[in-house]
Amino acid sequence: METILSVFVPIHREGHLAILISSLITAFFFFAGWDFMVTLGIVITVWCVYFFRDPDRITPQKEGLIIAPADGVVQSVKTSIPPAELNMGSDECIRVSIFMNVFDVHVNRVPVDGKIIRQAYTPGKYLNASLEKACEDNERHAILMETASGNNIAFVQIAGLVARRIKCWAIDGVEMKAGERFGLIKFGSRVDVYLPKGVNSLVAVGQTALAGETVIASEKGREKQRDGEIR
Repeated sequence: METILSVFVPIHREGHLAILISSLITAFFFFAGWDFMVTLGIVITVWCVYFFRDPDRITPQKEGLIIAPADGVVQSVKTSIPPAELNMGSDECIRVSIFMNVFDVHVNRVPVDGKIIRQAYTPGKYLNASLEKACEDNERHAILMETASGNNIAFVQIAGLVARRIKCWAIDGVEMKAGERFGLIKFGSRVDVYLPKGVNSLVAVGQTALAGETVIASEKGREKQRDGEIR
């Protein structure tokens, strides 16, 4: 029972409508006697429940820790110029990109303690989010945050190939804690984190990250960029 509950509940409120609609359509197929469509409807309904799951996470508590904002695979760790729409200048910093497939939890979480300074929504294409140019060409929602240590950090929700809706409920001027929920992307996407200047990533490409739990960097440390290997 605990395993079942951990997979299917709790469900984020953003998924309630999709689950209701798929359930009603499945019920229609049942009463119409379309057995194959009933099976398909059940599969889609169960998948919707699974997709919109919103499990609690245990966020590490230590000053300066920067936590993964999304579940998924660390796709790239590289130097990059922050999004122009946030007016952060042209100096490069480390960008950590986390790719979410359709089976990952899609609720996004704030990576560090601090205050929301500025937000910018940019319409765009729906290219595969794993492509490098997706960070410039795709629809996205960028957030600039001032950390509790006084540094600037940016994180960007990027729509993917099948993603058609970015939800963000962060509010400018509001203080938020690392691990707090701030948004969601439907259905498969990517989140980029632009670390404060001089801060290196503590995750390796190919590593699996958990939103609100995996430490991806530390403002207090100056450890060199980590490498990883398959074992």
